[in-house]
Amino acid sequence: MNEINKFIEMVEESDNIVFFGGAGVSTESGIPDFRGVNGLYLNDYDGLKPEEIISRPFFDRYPEKFYKFYRDKMLFKNAKPSTTHLVLAKLEERGKLKGIVTQNIDGLHQMAGSKNVIEIHGSVHRNYCMTCHKFYDFNFIADSTGIPRCECGGIVKPDVVLYNESLNENDINKSISLIQNADMLIIGGTSLTVYPAAGFVDLYRGNKLVLINKSETSFDSKADLVINDSLGKVFEALT
Repeated sequence: MNEINKFIEMVEESDNIVFFGGAGVSTESGIPDFRGVNGLYLNDYDGLKPEEIISRPFFDRYPEKFYKFYRDKMLFKNAKPSTTHLVLAKLEERGKLKGIVTQNIDGLHQMAGSKNVIEIHGSVHRNYCMTCHKFYDFNFIADSTGIPRCECGGIVKPDVVLYNESLNENDINKSISLIQNADMLIIGGTSLTVYPAAGFVDLYRGNKLVLINKSETSFDSKADLVINDSLGKVFEALT
């Protein structure tokens, strides 16, 4: 039995599946990852390292420069869900998939129809005034210039986790609960190098840990099934 057929069999045998995904889930939607061949971190931006720009100290000190980078490199107005996003939504509809824990901030899982999505790094679709906490949507930021400001005058900040910021404790607890109770954990499109998120994998207690990634990861030896192929190809086999 080849790897994809084994994967299909494991999915059919399971009814409490959790999907843990990274940037590779959205590359097939045209959104670049961070460390891949065309990754966001490969090139400097106006002489600055992207990791430095998307940090909280930089945001606080140079908000205009932050937003120039953020609009240019992190907002994708025309992105649409990929095959993987759509198939995951169907699995949830069938009652097999109980939740998605994603490191992505693009909102494509919800666009595909998934309901139980935990966005541990936040979302570009949620933005709040730092003074009065009024909510603003994606288009408000995307269509703004300079520093986006609330009608009260406060700076509007994306609800995304920047470097030097902590993950939301409630999201962490929900993610841990989902993963600990899963009978199958599918990890896709992530090199599992970003902590603490990658550490969630160690909390899985079952015997159907599947890793789907184009390249090897440091967790491969712990997996029950490793598929080094594109997510779209693998998930298309479930349709």
